Amino acid sequence: MKTLIANWKMNVGIRESVALARGTLLTLRGRKLIPELVICPSFIALSEVRKIVARSSVSLGAQNVFWEPSGAYTGETSTRMLQEVGVSYVILGHSERRQELGETDEMIHKKVLHVLSEQMTPIVCIGESKQQHEAGQTQEVIRTQLISALSQVYLRGSERVLIAYEPLWAIGSGVVASVGEVIEVHQFIRSLLQELFAGVSSQQIPLLYGGSVDGENAYGFLREELIDGLLVGGASVKINQFKDIVEACGEVLEAQGI
Repeated sequence: MKTLIANWKMNVGIRESVALARGTLLTLRGRKLIPELVICPSFIALSEVRKIVARSSVSLGAQNVFWEPSGAYTGETSTRMLQEVGVSYVILGHSERRQELGETDEMIHKKVLHVLSEQMTPIVCIGESKQQHEAGQTQEVIRTQLISALSQVYLRGSERVLIAYEPLWAIGSGVVASVGEVIEVHQFIRSLLQELFAGVSSQQIPLLYGGSVDGENAYGFLREELIDGLLVGGASVKINQFKDIVEACGEVLEAQGI
Protein backbone atom coordinates (compact mmCIF):
# COMPACT_ATOMS: atom_id res chain seq x y z
CA MET A 1 0.00 0.00 0.00
CA LYS A 2 1.07 3.57 -0.68
CA THR A 3 -0.16 6.59 1.26
CA LEU A 4 -0.78 10.13 0.03
CA ILE A 5 -1.28 12.98 2.51
CA ALA A 6 -2.70 16.16 0.95
CA ASN A 7 -1.67 19.09 3.16
CA TRP A 8 -3.64 22.10 1.96
CA LYS A 9 -1.96 24.39 4.51
CA MET A 10 -3.47 27.92 4.65
CA ASN A 11 -4.02 28.08 0.90
CA VAL A 12 -7.76 27.62 0.35
CA GLY A 13 -10.93 28.83 2.06
CA ILE A 14 -14.14 26.91 2.64
CA ARG A 15 -15.64 27.21 -0.86
CA GLU A 16 -12.35 26.36 -2.54
CA SER A 17 -11.84 23.45 -0.14
CA VAL A 18 -15.23 21.97 -1.01
CA ALA A 19 -14.48 22.26 -4.74
CA LEU A 20 -11.02 20.81 -4.22
CA ALA A 21 -12.39 17.88 -2.22
CA ARG A 22 -14.85 17.09 -5.01
CA GLY A 23 -12.09 17.33 -7.58
CA THR A 24 -9.86 15.07 -5.53
CA LEU A 25 -12.58 12.41 -5.34
CA LEU A 26 -12.94 12.59 -9.11
CA THR A 27 -9.25 11.71 -9.49
CA LEU A 28 -10.02 8.38 -7.79
CA ARG A 29 -13.10 7.52 -9.82
CA GLY A 30 -12.83 4.37 -11.92
CA ARG A 31 -9.42 3.37 -10.56
CA LYS A 32 -8.96 -0.24 -9.52
CA LEU A 33 -5.92 0.52 -7.40
CA ILE A 34 -5.94 3.63 -5.27
CA PRO A 35 -3.65 4.83 -2.48
CA GLU A 36 -4.58 5.39 1.12
CA LEU A 37 -5.52 9.05 0.83
CA VAL A 38 -5.76 11.59 3.65
CA ILE A 39 -6.95 15.16 3.02
CA CYS A 40 -5.86 17.83 5.52
CA PRO A 41 -7.82 21.07 5.02
CA SER A 42 -7.71 24.13 7.26
CA PHE A 43 -9.62 23.89 10.54
CA ILE A 44 -12.50 26.05 9.33
CA ALA A 45 -13.07 23.84 6.27
CA LEU A 46 -13.05 20.45 8.03
CA SER A 47 -16.82 20.22 8.57
CA GLU A 48 -17.68 21.02 4.95
CA VAL A 49 -15.00 18.77 3.50
CA ARG A 50 -16.22 15.95 5.71
CA LYS A 51 -19.61 16.12 3.98
CA ILE A 52 -17.89 15.56 0.64
CA VAL A 53 -15.64 12.64 1.61
CA ALA A 54 -17.87 10.95 4.21
CA ARG A 55 -18.96 8.06 1.97
CA SER A 56 -15.63 7.60 0.23
CA SER A 57 -12.39 5.82 1.06
CA VAL A 58 -10.72 9.18 1.73
CA SER A 59 -9.80 9.97 5.34
CA LEU A 60 -9.83 13.39 6.96
CA GLY A 61 -6.78 14.84 8.66
CA ALA A 62 -5.94 18.00 10.59
CA GLN A 63 -2.83 20.14 10.26
CA ASN A 64 -2.22 20.45 14.00
CA VAL A 65 -3.72 19.84 17.45
CA PHE A 66 -3.09 20.75 21.09
CA TRP A 67 -1.87 18.24 23.68
CA GLU A 68 -4.62 18.82 26.27
CA PRO A 69 -8.21 17.52 25.90
CA SER A 70 -9.75 20.84 27.01
CA GLY A 71 -9.06 23.98 29.01
CA ALA A 72 -8.10 27.64 28.86
CA TYR A 73 -5.87 27.44 25.78
CA THR A 74 -6.90 30.35 23.58
CA GLY A 75 -6.69 29.66 19.87
CA GLU A 76 -6.04 25.94 20.22
CA THR A 77 -8.02 22.91 19.01
CA SER A 78 -8.40 19.60 20.85
CA THR A 79 -8.47 16.03 19.58
CA ARG A 80 -12.07 15.68 20.72
CA MET A 81 -13.11 18.71 18.69
CA LEU A 82 -11.39 17.21 15.67
CA GLN A 83 -13.06 13.85 16.20
CA GLU A 84 -16.46 15.57 16.20
CA VAL A 85 -15.86 16.56 12.58
CA GLY A 86 -14.52 13.16 11.54
CA VAL A 87 -10.77 13.70 11.77
CA SER A 88 -8.68 10.56 12.29
CA TYR A 89 -5.18 11.77 11.28
CA VAL A 90 -3.15 14.73 12.53
CA ILE A 91 0.01 16.28 11.06
CA LEU A 92 2.48 17.04 13.86
CA GLY A 93 5.82 18.86 13.85
CA HIS A 94 5.64 20.22 10.32
CA SER A 95 8.77 22.21 9.52
CA GLU A 96 6.76 25.39 9.00
CA ARG A 97 5.44 25.14 12.56
CA ARG A 98 8.88 24.37 13.92
CA GLN A 99 10.43 27.34 12.10
CA GLU A 100 7.70 29.98 12.10
CA LEU A 101 5.89 29.18 15.36
CA GLY A 102 8.70 27.86 17.50
CA GLU A 103 7.36 24.35 18.06
CA THR A 104 9.89 22.32 20.01
CA ASP A 105 10.62 18.60 20.10
CA GLU A 106 9.07 18.49 23.58
CA MET A 107 5.80 20.04 22.36
CA ILE A 108 5.63 17.63 19.44
CA HIS A 109 6.27 14.69 21.77
CA LYS A 110 3.34 15.70 23.98
CA LYS A 111 1.10 15.97 20.94
CA VAL A 112 2.11 12.53 19.66
CA LEU A 113 1.30 10.88 22.99
CA HIS A 114 -2.03 12.68 23.26
CA VAL A 115 -3.11 11.90 19.69
CA LEU A 116 -2.37 8.20 20.17
CA SER A 117 -4.20 8.17 23.51
CA GLU A 118 -7.30 9.39 21.66
CA GLN A 119 -7.07 6.57 19.09
CA MET A 120 -6.04 8.91 16.29
CA THR A 121 -3.08 8.52 13.93
CA PRO A 122 -0.21 11.02 14.08
CA ILE A 123 1.76 12.00 11.00
CA VAL A 124 5.10 13.02 12.51
CA CYS A 125 7.27 15.31 10.40
CA ILE A 126 11.05 15.31 10.80
CA GLY A 127 13.84 16.86 8.76
CA GLU A 128 16.99 18.93 8.73
CA SER A 129 17.62 22.54 7.72
CA LYS A 130 19.78 23.61 4.78
CA GLN A 131 22.62 24.52 7.13
CA GLN A 132 22.42 21.17 8.93
CA HIS A 133 22.27 19.33 5.61
CA GLU A 134 25.35 21.11 4.28
CA ALA A 135 27.19 20.45 7.55
CA GLY A 136 26.53 16.72 7.27
CA GLN A 137 24.29 16.69 10.35
CA THR A 138 21.23 15.08 8.78
CA GLN A 139 21.40 11.80 10.70
CA GLU A 140 22.12 13.55 14.00
CA VAL A 141 19.08 15.82 13.58
CA ILE A 142 16.83 12.97 12.47
CA ARG A 143 17.88 10.83 15.42
CA THR A 144 17.19 13.62 17.93
CA GLN A 145 13.78 14.49 16.46
CA LEU A 146 12.64 10.90 16.06
CA ILE A 147 13.71 9.66 19.49
CA SER A 148 12.10 12.70 21.12
CA ALA A 149 8.81 12.36 19.23
CA LEU A 150 8.44 8.63 19.85
CA SER A 151 9.71 8.39 23.41
CA GLN A 152 7.23 6.44 25.60
CA VAL A 153 5.24 5.43 22.52
CA TYR A 154 3.99 1.84 22.54
CA LEU A 155 2.03 0.71 19.50
CA ARG A 156 -0.72 -1.75 20.31
CA GLY A 157 -3.00 -3.65 17.98
CA SER A 158 -3.75 -1.62 14.86
CA GLU A 159 -2.24 1.64 16.15
CA ARG A 160 0.03 3.39 13.66
CA VAL A 161 2.41 6.31 13.46
CA LEU A 162 3.30 7.77 10.06
CA ILE A 163 6.74 9.35 9.73
CA ALA A 164 7.22 12.01 7.06
CA TYR A 165 10.79 12.96 6.19
CA GLU A 166 10.65 16.52 4.91
CA PRO A 167 14.01 18.26 4.57
CA LEU A 168 13.44 21.93 5.35
CA TRP A 169 15.56 22.99 2.38
CA ALA A 170 13.09 21.28 0.03
CA ILE A 171 9.80 22.57 1.48
CA GLY A 172 8.14 24.95 -0.98
CA SER A 173 11.54 25.81 -2.45
CA GLY A 174 11.31 23.98 -5.75
CA VAL A 175 14.46 22.13 -4.71
CA VAL A 176 13.78 18.41 -4.51
CA ALA A 177 15.88 15.88 -2.64
CA SER A 178 17.12 13.16 -4.97
CA VAL A 179 15.59 9.71 -4.71
CA GLY A 180 18.97 8.43 -3.55
CA GLU A 181 19.15 11.02 -0.76
CA VAL A 182 15.66 10.13 0.45
CA ILE A 183 16.36 6.39 0.39
CA GLU A 184 19.55 6.90 2.40
CA VAL A 185 17.64 8.83 5.07
CA HIS A 186 14.75 6.35 5.06
CA GLN A 187 17.21 3.48 5.58
CA PHE A 188 18.60 5.32 8.58
CA ILE A 189 15.10 6.04 9.95
CA ARG A 190 14.04 2.42 9.49
CA SER A 191 17.12 1.19 11.36
CA LEU A 192 16.33 3.59 14.21
CA LEU A 193 12.72 2.41 14.31
CA GLN A 194 13.87 -1.21 14.55
CA GLU A 195 15.85 -0.23 17.64
CA LEU A 196 12.92 1.66 19.17
CA PHE A 197 10.15 -0.76 18.22
CA ALA A 198 11.49 -4.30 18.08
CA GLY A 199 8.94 -6.57 16.48
CA VAL A 200 6.72 -3.78 15.12
CA SER A 201 6.06 -4.17 11.39
CA SER A 202 6.89 -1.47 8.88
CA GLN A 203 3.18 -1.31 8.03
CA GLN A 204 2.56 0.18 11.47
CA ILE A 205 5.14 2.90 10.88
CA PRO A 206 5.12 3.86 7.18
CA LEU A 207 7.81 6.25 5.96
CA LEU A 208 6.71 9.11 3.70
CA TYR A 209 8.64 11.79 1.83
CA GLY A 210 7.62 15.43 1.58
CA GLY A 211 9.34 18.35 -0.11
CA SER A 212 8.40 19.97 -3.45
CA VAL A 213 6.64 16.80 -4.60
CA ASP A 214 4.72 17.21 -7.87
CA GLY A 215 3.27 15.23 -10.75
CA GLU A 216 6.62 14.98 -12.50
CA ASN A 217 8.73 13.54 -9.68
CA ALA A 218 6.12 11.56 -7.71
CA TYR A 219 6.57 8.29 -9.63
CA GLY A 220 10.32 8.25 -9.00
CA PHE A 221 9.72 8.34 -5.25
CA LEU A 222 6.68 6.07 -5.10
CA ARG A 223 8.26 3.20 -7.02
CA GLU A 224 10.88 2.77 -4.28
CA GLU A 225 10.09 0.09 -1.71
CA LEU A 226 11.54 2.17 1.14
CA ILE A 227 9.21 5.10 0.38
CA ASP A 228 5.72 4.19 1.56
CA GLY A 229 4.04 7.37 0.38
CA LEU A 230 4.17 11.13 0.03
CA LEU A 231 3.25 14.20 2.05
CA VAL A 232 2.14 16.62 -0.66
CA GLY A 233 1.88 20.36 -0.05
CA GLY A 234 1.53 22.89 -2.87
CA ALA A 235 0.72 20.32 -5.56
CA SER A 236 -2.22 18.99 -3.53
CA VAL A 237 -4.21 22.21 -4.10
CA LYS A 238 -3.57 22.10 -7.86
CA ILE A 239 -6.00 19.45 -8.97
CA ASN A 240 -4.25 18.57 -12.24
CA GLN A 241 -0.93 18.19 -10.42
CA PHE A 242 -2.51 16.04 -7.74
CA LYS A 243 -4.27 13.94 -10.36
CA ASP A 244 -0.87 13.17 -11.88
CA ILE A 245 0.41 12.11 -8.45
CA VAL A 246 -2.59 9.82 -7.91
CA GLU A 247 -2.03 8.33 -11.38
CA ALA A 248 1.65 7.76 -10.61
CA CYS A 249 0.66 6.00 -7.42
CA GLY A 250 -1.79 3.80 -9.32
CA GLU A 251 0.91 2.84 -11.82
CA VAL A 252 3.25 1.85 -9.00
CA LEU A 253 0.58 -0.20 -7.23
CA GLU A 254 -0.27 -1.98 -10.49
CA ALA A 255 3.39 -2.69 -11.24
CA GLN A 256 3.88 -4.08 -7.74
CA GLY A 257 0.75 -6.19 -8.02
CA ILE A 258 -0.80 -4.67 -4.91
